[in-house]
Amino acid sequence: MISRQEIFQYVKEKYGIEPDYPWMRTPNYAILRHDSNRKWFAAIVDIPKKVLGLEGNDIVDAMNLKCDPILIGSLKSEPGVLPAYHMNKEHWITILLDSPMPPQKIFNLIDLSYALTKEEKK
Repeated sequence: MISRQEIFQYVKEKYGIEPDYPWMRTPNYAILRHDSNRKWFAAIVDIPKKVLGLEGNDIVDAMNLKCDPILIGSLKSEPGVLPAYHMNKEHWITILLDSPMPPQKIFNLIDLSYALTKEEKK
């Protein structure tokens, strides 16, 4: 299990990036994006379980991350990892923040997402 605050602290310390809250209608939706190209590398949302295809009406915190398509199949077999919510399911995954995935593995996936969305040097 990992909290939003732990994720925000990690990203701030490693990349100097603060969360952005771009939508008034969904004030808890936090976007983590590159300063240089403004591309997202993570989106943290609070959403009803049923929208994610899960049982119950509880609201859960989840994070979308860009991922190498080769890894997505094996990651989706882990508890708390789902097809991407509201994103391209071939290139993104959703991780429930209350999943049993160790925080370090989540940090590694954040790093991968950051690298995959980083501006390429020309």
